[in-house]
Amino acid sequence: MNYQDFKTQYQNLPFLFSRDVISAADNSQMMRNQLTRWTKRGLLVSLRKGIYVLNAADRKIHPDAFTVANILYEPSYVSLESALSFYELIPEKVTIITSVTTKKTARFENEFGAFIYQRIKPAAFRGFKKIGEGHQSFFMAEPEKAAADFLYLNLSSFDRDAKDKLEESYRFQNIEQLNPVRLKELAGLFSSKKLLKVTEHLCRWIEKERHD
Repeated sequence: MNYQDFKTQYQNLPFLFSRDVISAADNSQMMRNQLTRWTKRGLLVSLRKGIYVLNAADRKIHPDAFTVANILYEPSYVSLESALSFYELIPEKVTIITSVTTKKTARFENEFGAFIYQRIKPAAFRGFKKIGEGHQSFFMAEPEKAAADFLYLNLSSFDRDAKDKLEESYRFQNIEQLNPVRLKELAGLFSSKKLLKVTEHLCRWIEKERHD
């Protein structure tokens, strides 16, 4: 297959998976070689081993970085700083896409950016939702789960007063939008006494902000 035929066949897909492309080819080894050559020529862009997109000029679908994050490493959902920024719970615009997964910690870089995945236990892999439609959809933590994931993965940073750390070091803001009941429920998934204690500090701060 030449590249023009390949482009016509696959340009309506957001991502190309080598296993699917190779299995559909008449000559699997020749297709493997073609994928390598087209990547070297810049006709295909490798996101990670086995996952490609067509180059920007040839693809008809331009995936969002959050969609890419979900596809690069499965199962995963966008959380932590990326989700906190998305919900404006922190003021910074995050350049690295942060996600959580039940697999081992990982990092990838490609033309869509840098992607970091941190591991949580399978029992806590809940509290996320689908955002968007079709090829531009992705899974992201609920606001409360983004906060719970962040607290859990940064527990070593907290000692007595979580509020000061959250407000001054991590610059949490707009916390009145968080539901304390849901936050405690999701934090409980981690079965961590320290996390529940830190979460309680945050919930008291939320209630204070709501009444001020």
